[in-house]
Amino acid sequence: MVSNSPRIHKVPEEYRQIAEALFPCEGFPSPGGPSIQAAKTFAGILGIAADYTRLLEGTNADTPPADEHYAIPHFLTHFQNNLDLLIQKTWVEKADEGYKERLQDRIPPFIAAIEQGQYQEALTDFSRILEELAYLFFGAQSHKEDFTEYTFRIDTQMGLFWWYGEQIGLLQRRNQDRPVDPECLKAILLIGLCYLTNF
Repeated sequence: MVSNSPRIHKVPEEYRQIAEALFPCEGFPSPGGPSIQAAKTFAGILGIAADYTRLLEGTNADTPPADEHYAIPHFLTHFQNNLDLLIQKTWVEKADEGYKERLQDRIPPFIAAIEQGQYQEALTDFSRILEELAYLFFGAQSHKEDFTEYTFRIDTQMGLFWWYGEQIGLLQRRNQDRPVDPECLKAILLIGLCYLTNF
């Protein structure tokens, strides 16, 4: 059944069921989800399924990754370097140069939260990072109510990614009285990291 929730109606019809499985309207935990499989399926529609699956397996302490590039310390270094490049290469007005520096200052504490397994804190930090990154990419358009629909008109995968960013910003509010499984939070967080690392 497709939700009539305004947050889901932004998503193109063919992706709504997948989006709803990852971010159920009623919050977490919900019957049967979200699951690691829901995260993998969402990663698939973002075009990052293979890398995401290897990364997710690489963060499993019981099973070391076959490829060291997917071990979390190596991956986080690669993510940080790529995000720094994205920020540096983004053209902004001279008055917004300080904005780029402040965004770069947010990255080390975010990385530290991930390394310490503080995934809820990391998701909250990542939501702020994505809001600021959206502003660097899209300017004032990123603060408009129809921003997600705007990105869908540019490119479906891009729209899904920015919709995902919007949802992780709402995640804590929807689930403040119900703790979420840390493995689930990690799986959701790694979607965004993997997407930006491959951007």
